[in-house]
Amino acid sequence: MLLIAERYELDELPLGRGGMGTVHRGHDRHLDRTVAVKFLALPGGPDGDLERRFIREARILARLEHPGAPVLHDFGTFEGRPFQVLQFIEGVTIDDLVGEHGPVPVAWSAAIAAQACAVLAAAHELGICHRDLKPTNLMLCPDGGVKVLDFGLAILREVDVARFTRAGQILGTPAYMPPEQIQRGVSGPAGDLYALGCVLYELLTGEQLFTGPTAFSVFEKQVHEPPPDVPGLPAGLSCVLRELLEKDPAKRPRDATELYRRLAPFAVELPMLPGFLHPVARPSPARMYTHMAGRLLDPGLDG
Repeated sequence: MLLIAERYELDELPLGRGGMGTVHRGHDRHLDRTVAVKFLALPGGPDGDLERRFIREARILARLEHPGAPVLHDFGTFEGRPFQVLQFIEGVTIDDLVGEHGPVPVAWSAAIAAQACAVLAAAHELGICHRDLKPTNLMLCPDGGVKVLDFGLAILREVDVARFTRAGQILGTPAYMPPEQIQRGVSGPAGDLYALGCVLYELLTGEQLFTGPTAFSVFEKQVHEPPPDVPGLPAGLSCVLRELLEKDPAKRPRDATELYRRLAPFAVELPMLPGFLHPVARPSPARMYTHMAGRLLDPGLDG
C-alpha cells in the first residue's frame, strides 16, 4: 500500500495504463471514499510538454462540470510525478463491451453515442475539443450511464497545438482520427464527431472501421477510403452514420446537440445487457434526476 499526500492510500498494482500515465484505485482517508489516482508517466525523466498537458487536463476537468465526465477531486505532485485524484467510476469500457458482447444492439449503440454527445456538447460550449475519443475512453456504468474519460489531448484553441505537439509525434489514435487531424494536425468539434462516428460504427458492427498493419496505412484509409455500409440499420441511423464519417468536416452534423437529437429516437426499448448493467428493478437516482431535469428544461431534446 502506497500513501501519497498523507491522505490517499493506493493499491500498488494499477487498474490501467494509458498514453499519459497509470491509474490506481485508492482510498481517501480524510473523506473515507474510494478514488482513482492518475499518475503522469515519465519514462524518460522530466518532460515539460507532458507535464503541461497533464496539468491542462486537470484544469479542463475542473471546468467541465457534467455528469458524463469524471469529477476531479485533487491535484498534486508525489516524488516529482504529478497526479490527479478523480472520481472512481464503476463500469466497463466500450472497448471491453464490444470485445465481450460483439455488435451492440442498435438501441444501446444509439444511447451510448447520444450520451457521449451530451458530454461533447458541454465541452465544445467551453471551447474544448477532446481529440482522442475512442472505445477505451468511454465507460458504460452499471446504471446505463456513459462517462467520457481522458481529456489528456484536449485543446482549448487550435493556436495551442504547436505548444503541445512535438515534431513527428502522433497525438491521437489512428483508428479514430479524423482526416483533417491527420492532414493538418488539428481538428475542431467536427473532428470529435468523426471519432464518435468511428466508435458508433464499432458498436454496431463489432469491428473497427479501418485497420491496417501500420499507422500510416490506417491514416491512408481515414483520408481516402469511403466507409463501408452497415447492413440492416434503420434508414435514419444509416444516414447519421454516413454523415458522421464524411471526410469533409463541413458535411458532418452541425454540432453535438444536433447529433444528440438525431440519435435519441433510436435509443428506445433498450434490451438488457446481461453482465454489464444492474437489473432494471434497481433504481438509478442519477438517471431519475437527469431524466426529470431534461423534461423540465428542454422538452424538445427527445424529438
